[in-house]
Amino acid sequence: MKHRGVAHVNACSEFRYIDLVQRKIGTVKQRASLRDIAADTGVSVATVSRVLNDHVNVAPRTRDLVLQAVERRRQEAPTRTVYVRCPYVLTDYFGLIVSSIAETVKLHGLRLLLDAGESGQHTDALRGLPGQDDVDAAILILPPEEGDDLVALSQAGFPFVVVDPRTPPPPDIAAVSAAHSSGARAVADHLIGLGHRDIGVIAGPEEWLAGDARLAGHRAALAKAGVLLTADRLRHVEPTTAHGKRAAAELLDLSPRPTAIVCFNDKVAVGTLQAARERGLRVPEDLSVAGFDDIDVAEATDPPLTTVRQPLQEMGRIAVTQLMRVLAGHQPEALHMELATTLVVRESTAAIGQKTA
Repeated sequence: MKHRGVAHVNACSEFRYIDLVQRKIGTVKQRASLRDIAADTGVSVATVSRVLNDHVNVAPRTRDLVLQAVERRRQEAPTRTVYVRCPYVLTDYFGLIVSSIAETVKLHGLRLLLDAGESGQHTDALRGLPGQDDVDAAILILPPEEGDDLVALSQAGFPFVVVDPRTPPPPDIAAVSAAHSSGARAVADHLIGLGHRDIGVIAGPEEWLAGDARLAGHRAALAKAGVLLTADRLRHVEPTTAHGKRAAAELLDLSPRPTAIVCFNDKVAVGTLQAARERGLRVPEDLSVAGFDDIDVAEATDPPLTTVRQPLQEMGRIAVTQLMRVLAGHQPEALHMELATTLVVRESTAAIGQKTA
């Protein structure tokens, strides 16, 4: 996809080009821009860009000259440091993203400075980044800051990429997330295909971009089936097991109760299973339950959860590759990349009235 904006891509579709650039750029300092390489070699900036993009219309001698200059810059440059901010507890979801980022950063010979934990939500961590001599770039995971703070960081010339933005990413800021809306629509379509029409939705926080997108996906699927999601069938909660259990209890105590509940994430779905069990309801015979994320707990529940798999590790890897492109002097063409999700059907959902062994 050539236009700038939101790109819907499969998880590995960007790597052929990116890997080439990364092998050539290596650990060149941010200041070693295309202009620096051009000055070193006496060729134009456009020619340097063509070499790094592996265009065929470059003379072999010129290509070798540019690549040798890049290699010299790489050897001369000190190791760069990438600041990774994840102001949350590193549970399955965030842990998978951070681990993937750490592994990919190491592959490129970079240092990683990790700032994690919920206490980080209350610190002004971004404001001082441009002035830190020991930090060259940043990856911000679900940043709680307002969009204006991200714009200010960008305008200060500090390179960064956002992973799973909490609010719509401002223009000209690179971001990576999953395709939340289409994933939510897929799981709602699955339940509708099983005959469910009275579907409760336990959505995420109203101010989260992912929550809005997933709710929009659920609404779209229900609307296509001629069903209106009414206020009494909808709950907004923090994405934890305890909050999910309380919200599910409210839905299951309605009369009539929903025949299926679709949850913001797998932890909320676990709480829903607990609430159903306390009421003597069998899953999926009496109630179908679906989650989102496909973290380890989804396969450990009884019954195992139908859910939507997010490519969490790929999100981390692509965040690093996007950052490498920024550091190499390239403006990402697709500023907001949405990676495809996958519906994973397990035993927690079934057709209405279907008997199981």
